[in-house]
Amino acid sequence: MDAVEPLGFEDAIEAFEPVMGFEVHVELNTATKMFSSAPNAFGDEPNTNVNEVDLGMPGTLPAVNGKAVESAIKLGLALNCSIAEHCRFARKQYFYPDTPKNWQTSQYDEPIAFDGYLDVELDDGEIFRVEIERAHMEEDAGKLTHAGTSGRIQGADYSLVDYNRAGVPLIEIVTKPITGAGRRAPEIARAYVSAVRDIVKGLDISDARMERGNVRCDANVSLMRPGAEAFGTRSETKNVNSLRAVEHAVTYEIRRHAGILSAGGSIVQETRHWKEDTRTTSSGRPKSDADDYRYFPEPDLVPIVTTPEWVEALRAELPEPPAQRRRRLREAWGYSEAEFRDVIAAGLLDEIEQTVAQGASPAVARKWWMGEISRLANARGVDPAALGVAPATIVELNRLIEGGTINDKIARQVLEHHVDGEGSPEDIVKSRGLEVVSDDGALTAAVEKAMAENPDVVEKVKGGKLKAIGALIGPVMKETRGQADAGKVKEIVLQTLGMNP
Repeated sequence: MDAVEPLGFEDAIEAFEPVMGFEVHVELNTATKMFSSAPNAFGDEPNTNVNEVDLGMPGTLPAVNGKAVESAIKLGLALNCSIAEHCRFARKQYFYPDTPKNWQTSQYDEPIAFDGYLDVELDDGEIFRVEIERAHMEEDAGKLTHAGTSGRIQGADYSLVDYNRAGVPLIEIVTKPITGAGRRAPEIARAYVSAVRDIVKGLDISDARMERGNVRCDANVSLMRPGAEAFGTRSETKNVNSLRAVEHAVTYEIRRHAGILSAGGSIVQETRHWKEDTRTTSSGRPKSDADDYRYFPEPDLVPIVTTPEWVEALRAELPEPPAQRRRRLREAWGYSEAEFRDVIAAGLLDEIEQTVAQGASPAVARKWWMGEISRLANARGVDPAALGVAPATIVELNRLIEGGTINDKIARQVLEHHVDGEGSPEDIVKSRGLEVVSDDGALTAAVEKAMAENPDVVEKVKGGKLKAIGALIGPVMKETRGQADAGKVKEIVLQTLGMNP
């Protein structure tokens, strides 16, 4: 029934009530893997961060990563969950080439955290509560790379497997069915995943980079007729790894389901793949139920026992909740809602906060991070944080501007040279001779030349149109390679014409 044309979103919402559920997988940033001593590192050569436990060699025994357990408890607390006094691991039979043991060590009937909730803030400030069913610990699978034009297993010439990711600690957060979202369902989906990402980043338990797969979302969607009691058949779009994609995937699946149901068809319970280029999904495989995985208790790992004292000690380490922090910072900085929303969307809240803490004003910090730094990052195809600009660098750059050593135009050049590795702003200004020209003799000569070449402008200034001086500043700037002090130029023009500055 994929050949059926998806219904328009508004028509779909008019006819059906969407029901959503999310499974968000969070890779932890522990030094080692979940059950082995192999390094947990991103970007290394394939199949170098593995050992005999990751590869499921006979006779090997796993050992639980204690730091990962603490991270799971902290995340559970941040999600307002109850923490289990006793929980255990289970084997999930998982016969895929990227899981060399032929099972995944996970938690099934005894998760470490359960019955929580997360209040997410939507764009207009409305709060929507998402109920959390559980957050459990498990290990990640390896990574398959399919060689071929599609990039997927269907039609691939061959596949390569990298086991570096096999065994990386994961926490999977599973929501209860989300109802009552209506036409705001896609927005709620994006806001929820964004809130989870902010929490794990604030807890410093994950690098939380969705483009690397540190945070991945499986989005479940079904539709039901208004007034119906039973949920419809769901589909699960796997491994969606951007906030925009989560929103678009939910939108498309609502439309796709609605088109099929309106045409008299039925929904297949299956996993689906997100296709970013077309903003559509494609069929994957029939969705397995718990019985298909044949869970049974992991015999090689002892149960985990928590104590109230341990849990409360970890609770005391929790940082300020992200939503509360955002409200505090927006009020303190005096940003408009639109300005602050842009900062959040750009992912630059931490950088701006650190820059303000170093001594810059909120306006200056926002100007540089949202302006020139973001422009340079876009031009180089990287995140702003990847440019290596420290908050202290922005403070130093602004100090040079306020002190009259350089102007805004020169400061942008200095920043680019700094990103290219030429040193601190002050060193760059000195080595390249970029100080603002404020010497009266040099400026006077440049001003007199500009006035001689623009007599019409001079006449306007004489006639009292002082704004016309701006037309003289440009030639002076060109003459001085952009290093003239604009205020000083205006003063010299007026003095030359015998007018009071």
